[in-house]
Amino acid sequence: MPHSIWLKAASTAAAVTLATATAAHATSAPEPAAAKNASATVTLYYDDSRAGGWEAAITAGVSSWNSNVDNVKLVEAAPGARAEIQIVASSGWPQATLGPVRPGGQVRVELGSQAVTQGHDKTRIAAHEIGHSLGLPDTKPGPCSQLMSGSSAGTSCKNAVPNAAEQARVESAYTNGSASRTPADGRILVDAP
Repeated sequence: MPHSIWLKAASTAAAVTLATATAAHATSAPEPAAAKNASATVTLYYDDSRAGGWEAAITAGVSSWNSNVDNVKLVEAAPGARAEIQIVASSGWPQATLGPVRPGGQVRVELGSQAVTQGHDKTRIAAHEIGHSLGLPDTKPGPCSQLMSGSSAGTSCKNAVPNAAEQARVESAYTNGSASRTPADGRILVDAP
């Protein structure tokens, strides 16, 4: 075998051996933290098409939850699409089904105008009722700093942000990218004083 052919064959064999050895010992790069969090996020859709007059309050309440809880994302459903959280306007006191609602499940939120007539803040009402859908019961009586204290905090309370304990409880209910094993229990919580 001529020397140049032998040299070419040996170089090719060495390159193949090196590539195979490198591939065998290669490890994939760690998944970025943002991608890990995104994969563990539960997306819940809401339909507010029957909540006329509450649009701004619902948007602000949803934004409050999306800004303060990492593993749950609330997204407005496309018209006609199925949604886990049905939000409607009513003439009575606000009320909601106690969750946590699972993806594919369904709960109902009624944003009652009677509370607004009494002087309660619309955005706080919306955020509070959405909190029920995410699995939080009332904490009445309670201070304004607790979103789930609801009407017991008084009409001067405008806080629509869940406190650290409320945030942690929701995040715990949706750990590992799914709602807790306990589905919405079907209880309706009416938020009259």
